[in-house]
Amino acid sequence: MTFEPSQDFNAVIAAIDAVNAQDPRSTEVDGQSRPYETVYAERMTATLDQIYPNASELLRIAARSQHIRRWDIPRDSHPMGREGYQKWRLSLRKMHSELVGGIMAEHGYSEEDIAQVGTFLRKEQLKKHPDSQALENVVDVVFLGYYWDDFVAKYSHYDDDKLIDIVGKTLLKMSTTGHQAALALDLPEKTTRIVLAAVELKKDQLAALAKREVS
Repeated sequence: MTFEPSQDFNAVIAAIDAVNAQDPRSTEVDGQSRPYETVYAERMTATLDQIYPNASELLRIAARSQHIRRWDIPRDSHPMGREGYQKWRLSLRKMHSELVGGIMAEHGYSEEDIAQVGTFLRKEQLKKHPDSQALENVVDVVFLGYYWDDFVAKYSHYDDDKLIDIVGKTLLKMSTTGHQAALALDLPEKTTRIVLAAVELKKDQLAALAKREVS
């Protein structure tokens, strides 16, 4: 079934795009410099369409706004280390959900719909709500498909065991649908080797999760 966007939906997406277009950071795509979060948001939407062509309107909004104004809270605004990282992520999720909630309210969405999108963006009900799980799958596939090489370059001091562990933990957040999409990516040989090693490392946990997954 083809998705037919409503006027309110189109207005929300346009508003999200207008916010992300303010990103002072840029990235080059096909020889053109574009706002970093604009490109990320478009990749989220495109990947969602590939994996979940029948995605709900609310899931589509969540995917588009996954990183809205992310540059406002840089990583160095929180202490280094795992605890600081977790607090940073929580701060981002809260900001994203509040920003998109305000945009949705301006365009006539109900409090219930706004709360639902906020639930997705805050990573609540992961492994319990199909759309929340779907968003996580898309986030992780986009990361592997577009941003993994940058991550490896940034953390060049990580050895293969560390990278395999990171991918393994990412796989545990995903469902079978996400795993299939990730394994279908056209990845460099070394990245593919890391992913397959992570699958092998976490195979027992992945099998157990698959028995009770929601999507």
